[in-house]
Formats: sequence, C-alpha cells, structure tokens
Amino acid sequence: MDFGWSELLVIGIVALIVVGPKDLPGMFRQFGKFTAKLRRMARDFQRAMEDAADEAGVKETAANLKKMTSAKEMGLDAVKDAAKGWDPTKPSEKAKDIGPETAKLSEERAEQAKKIQEYTAKKAQERLDKEKTAAAEAATPGETPSEAPAPKSGEPT
Repeated sequence: MDFGWSELLVIGIVALIVVGPKDLPGMFRQFGKFTAKLRRMARDFQRAMEDAADEAGVKETAANLKKMTSAKEMGLDAVKDAAKGWDPTKPSEKAKDIGPETAKLSEERAEQAKKIQEYTAKKAQERLDKEKTAAAEAATPGETPSEAPAPKSGEPT
C-alpha cells in the first residue's frame, strides 16, 4: 500500500477527532511499532523461503537448466557455422566427391529448391499487386455511403 500526503493528512485528522489530541502520539507510536514488526516478520519469512530454496537446490537446478539450453552447450553454434555458406539452390561439392548418383540427387534437389523459391517469389509479388490494386480502388473517388441515392418512399432505411 502506498499512501500519498493527502491520504495521510485525512487519516491524521480523523484520528485526531476520534482518539483525541492527548492519546494521539501514543497511538501513532503503537502503529509504528506494529508496522515495524510486520516488516520484520515479512523479511524473516522471505529469508526463510530463500534458505529453503537454496537447500532444495533450486538455484543449482536453474543454473543447470540455463546451461543445458545454451546453444553453445548443445552444439548449435557448430551447426550455425556449418550452415553459413550453404546455399540450397546449388549442388553440394561433397556430393560430387561421393558418387555420380549422389551428385545427381544433389543437383535435382538444388533445382527443386530454385523452383520453390521462384514460385514463392511469384506468389508473393501477385499478392502485393492485389493489395496495391485493392488499395488503389479504395482510394479512388467513387460512390461513398454518404453519396448513395436516398431510398425511395416505402423502402426500408
């Protein structure tokens, strides 16, 4: 809870009226002690929970999970390095060294990859063209709902 100065002033005035000026300092002292005791209990509880978590090995488990999911630990950085120079549209050089059948398959796959890329690019361009024409049609001055002819008498509006 966070009280502003205006709320504290209202509480002080109400307390002054209800408790009276004679007992007000004692009441605020008791309230301060009670608040300090609550904070101390909350701090102790938090420390106890942290100690229990340490004993249960939660921090170690979290560190192990982070280590296990690290790309470096999993060897994914080596995969990234290997894939940097790879182009699926070109046949593999290693395939040519292995044998003629493997080289032939590699070339077929490279050709298929090129076709897929070309088809995808074509479809993407068609979609962009459709969106442009739709936007142009929407922007051209035409009959807007406010310019539509008024309904004839007897027709529902």
